[in-house]
Amino acid sequence: MKDQNQLEQSMKIVIIDGQGGSIGKTIVEKMKMRLPALEITAIGTNSIATATMRKAGADHSATGENPILVACEDADLIVGTIGIIVANSLLGEITPAMASAIGRSKAQKILIPNNKCRVAVAGCREIPLGEAIDQAIELVLKKIELSE
Repeated sequence: MKDQNQLEQSMKIVIIDGQGGSIGKTIVEKMKMRLPALEITAIGTNSIATATMRKAGADHSATGENPILVACEDADLIVGTIGIIVANSLLGEITPAMASAIGRSKAQKILIPNNKCRVAVAGCREIPLGEAIDQAIELVLKKIELSE
């Protein structure tokens, strides 16, 4: 059986964000606080988002469409706002190819509701963004624990 550090380093966790990367930054920071050995790959749709997540503690980072396409092929978990699965969302930063790659990925997707992408999910109550991020972190931790 793998110990917690080996498990944290063996899972491929990809965080995808755009715009200024503030949501991705918060996710990286909170995940690293809870599991410092967790290896996180941050992919920004632009260089500002990537740099923001890298400064927050991401272990690996890249920018743009092709890194998203490649990272989604073998990711175990993909974390981001719901907009990452909607073509042309984030003011056009999510290309149809990106949304398709994320959707096709066999990875478990942990998506944070965000009404800025014009997608509403029935049955979900509106909660503050910080609370939604905390819930996403808890889901990530549960998935890691179940992998043991």
